[in-house]
Amino acid sequence: MSENATIQIQSGSVPEDPNVKATKPQSCVLVIFGITGDLARRKLIPALYHLAKANALPENFAVVGFSRSAKDKEALRERLYESAQTLSRSKGNIDREVWDKFIAKVDCVAGSGDDPGAYARLREKLAQVDEEFGTQGNRLYYLSVAPRLFPMILNQLQDAGMIYPPSQTDRWARVIVEKPFGHDRASAESLNSLVAEVLEERQTYRIDHYLGKETVQNILAFRFANAIFEPLWNYKYIDHIQVTAAEGLQVKGRGAFYDQTGVGRDIIQNHLLQILALVLMEPPVSLDGDHVRDQKVQAIRSLAPVPAEDVVFGQYEGYKEVEGVAQDSRTPTFMAMKLKVNNWRWNGVPIYMRAGKAMEGRDTEVAIHFKPVPNYLFGDKALKPNVLVLQIQPNEGISLHFSSKVPGEDIRIGHVEMQMRYSEAFDRQPGDAYERLLLDGMRGDTTLFARRDEVDEAWAWIDPILKGWEGGQEPIPTYAVGENGPESAAKLVERDGYNWRPIG
Repeated sequence: MSENATIQIQSGSVPEDPNVKATKPQSCVLVIFGITGDLARRKLIPALYHLAKANALPENFAVVGFSRSAKDKEALRERLYESAQTLSRSKGNIDREVWDKFIAKVDCVAGSGDDPGAYARLREKLAQVDEEFGTQGNRLYYLSVAPRLFPMILNQLQDAGMIYPPSQTDRWARVIVEKPFGHDRASAESLNSLVAEVLEERQTYRIDHYLGKETVQNILAFRFANAIFEPLWNYKYIDHIQVTAAEGLQVKGRGAFYDQTGVGRDIIQNHLLQILALVLMEPPVSLDGDHVRDQKVQAIRSLAPVPAEDVVFGQYEGYKEVEGVAQDSRTPTFMAMKLKVNNWRWNGVPIYMRAGKAMEGRDTEVAIHFKPVPNYLFGDKALKPNVLVLQIQPNEGISLHFSSKVPGEDIRIGHVEMQMRYSEAFDRQPGDAYERLLLDGMRGDTTLFARRDEVDEAWAWIDPILKGWEGGQEPIPTYAVGENGPESAAKLVERDGYNWRPIG
């Protein structure tokens, strides 16, 4: 007889009028630096197509790509169509009528990022686009290039008169910059200072695509719109928290980049700290972008330093055979750690975080483990504690694990999992993260973008952890492909009487 059960939540009510209505995206030209690159082809153009299909883009809108290889408009459009067919979530079912209407608004300028003449041509092209599509001089620049190129591009844009200060009210210029934003705290601060020479903070949109995921956005609503959870969201009722970001994929084709980055910089410093900040933060005074980010910064600032004995590094077997990876590489493809938070709400609540590649499967989640109940009513058999799981990918949703009596004469306590999947509960598929973030850039909504002090606090916390490891000489523990890190990762939680949740 099974003592476990799963309840699916089939539908949810959707109010006619929104509680907080999103502002309308503003007319603009989206200028993509690196439009022929991997990110633009895999994510940005498919996201724009789906926004066009949903009629979510501004009526007066256009795209201009800037790249050395973007020499022919028609050839670029054909390449982008092939990418959208194979890489978008439509999986080959591109609506040709929608695509043709969208791609007609895509143009390009060929040139090098350090050539003033190319920026003069870009300025001339943008003026033509303004006249043709009524984009009113508004510019959203997307720097889909290596961070080392940010200052050069921004200075060239400023010299060409294409960056206007926020005080200029008849038109605006905003810039989206991609991660990684720095390699450590010093480089991030240097990069921030260089960017600040050209842009004001309110013009700078540091993107982390995890923050565009529906479940991550829903953490705020789930916590603060439900009276049954927020009163329990503290050390009195929560036993511990587990944060997992597991990938089944190995490092392929990006060996040189990854070997300079590792899982700590690639996943933990930005993605997981952003998610954790939303879980730990205090209620903001409003959903205004800076009010939310104020509380996120305070949450990250509250993280205690992590001693070496509370961190596990690992590298999957075969990683050093990847092209571009050094033969003596100690770059971690896996990290696990125990965190503590120095504030009143989370006093004494351990947080266990792990992230890695070549693991058992793909799974990103936050699991809130509540304190167990006293056992005296139901005999000596231990009861499973309540667990609330925020599933971020691959199946976005929320699940709640609780106990219930199994039917029968005996008192037998079974375990029940109640699941809510967004696509099923509300009969709509969550959009891609880049769709939301691109629209927010057009709206001027900074809520889901990292602020300068937030980036600095994240680096200030993780820098000592990474540099402590990089300054050492001990060999890195290995784990087989398909395993969930080295054996020491399991011992990290077992020594406190816990086990990691299963992957997937």
